Amino acid sequence: MNKEASSILLVEDHPVMRDGLAAQIKSQPDLAICGEAEDANEAIRLVERLHPDLVIVDISLKSGHGIELVRRIHESEPKLKMLVNSMYDEAVYAERALQAGAMGYLNKQSARGTLIPAIRTLLSGRIYLSPEMTEKILKSRIGGKVEVGKSPIESLSNRELEVLTLIGQGKTTGAIAKQLHLSVHTIDTYREKLKIKLNQANSAELNRFAAQWVLESG
Repeated sequence: MNKEASSILLVEDHPVMRDGLAAQIKSQPDLAICGEAEDANEAIRLVERLHPDLVIVDISLKSGHGIELVRRIHESEPKLKMLVNSMYDEAVYAERALQAGAMGYLNKQSARGTLIPAIRTLLSGRIYLSPEMTEKILKSRIGGKVEVGKSPIESLSNRELEVLTLIGQGKTTGAIAKQLHLSVHTIDTYREKLKIKLNQANSAELNRFAAQWVLESG
C-alpha cells in the first residue's frame, strides 16, 4: 500500500458489492483498501488494529446494524471519518447516520458515479449528502420548524427500523430476538409499537407492509 495513500476500511457483507467498491477505490493512486469486514464485531477489531483514515459502512450487515456500528466506532474513535453506503432510502437513514457519528451518506444506486467524490469530500473534513438531502435538512432546520408530511417510516427509532427490516426479510419473532440478542417478549413489544406507528391493523398487515418496504428499498 502506498504510504501516502489514505487508508479505507470496507464494512460490507455482500462480496460482489464489496469487490465493486474495492475496485473503484483501488483505481485511485491516493486511496487504498487496508481491510474488509462482513460484520460489526470484525469491523471493530479492524478499526482498533488498522487505524484507517476512513470507514465505509453498510447498514445491513452479516451480524449487527450499520448505524449502531457507526455509533460504537464514533464513541471510541470520535475523529475517525465514516461514510454510510446503503441501499436504503437516504430520507430515512441519512440524518440517523450523521447523528450516530458518520460524516456522509451515499445510496448504493448512485455509488458508481459518486463514491470517489464522496470519499474525497469526507477526507477533506466536509460532510457528504446528496443535494436533495442537504436541501431537505436545511429546510427542516429553518426557524426550528419540523418538516410537514414526513413519512411514518421516518418517525421510527433506529431499533424499530431494524426490527421492521428483519420482519420484511421474512424472519420470525424468535429469529429476530436471537439476532438482536433480545427477548421474544421485547420483539413482540416492538411489533406492537410498529403496528401503531405504521397504522397496521394486525401482524399479517405489518408483515406485508414490512416486506413491501424492504422490496422497495432495494
